[in-house]
Amino acid sequence: MTDCVLFASLFATYAVLHNNTFGGPGAHELFSMPFVLAETLILLTSSFTAGLAILATHQGKRNQVLTWLSLTFLLGVAFLTMEITEFSHLAAEGNSWQRSGFLSAFFTLVGTHGLHIATGLLWMTVLMIQVLRRGLGTATVRRLTLLSLFWHFLDVIWIFIFTIVYLMGAIQV
Repeated sequence: MTDCVLFASLFATYAVLHNNTFGGPGAHELFSMPFVLAETLILLTSSFTAGLAILATHQGKRNQVLTWLSLTFLLGVAFLTMEITEFSHLAAEGNSWQRSGFLSAFFTLVGTHGLHIATGLLWMTVLMIQVLRRGLGTATVRRLTLLSLFWHFLDVIWIFIFTIVYLMGAIQV
């Protein structure tokens, strides 16, 4: 629940600051929609593979769990790599978080989501090691279920980011 409050606050901040460009570029000038769409499809696919891992968990298929979690992990890494690439390109062009209120809110919102993805990847790694060493015991299944809920939550947050930051930002007002 604390993550809901955190992201609600960040979305509210972004909503207030999204037009405060301080004479610099706005969202419609900065973002590549095909790139962001690819990012979105990768993250949504990772949510699907995380769901398949949970199905395999409940069927007691350890190897399938590890396969689906590994694929989810790789998709998460691909998403995070794309996000870091976007950030580095923006900063290299002089559009870092210091340039305007809009960019500060953007980097904070999207960066916080990225930090959560990185945390999820670490958590996923630990759980894959646990599945390898301990199998699919009750405690591990519970942890995998919580991880899956966390991962799906991040996908929902990304849908909001994609819609509010990127899609609405692409519309020039």
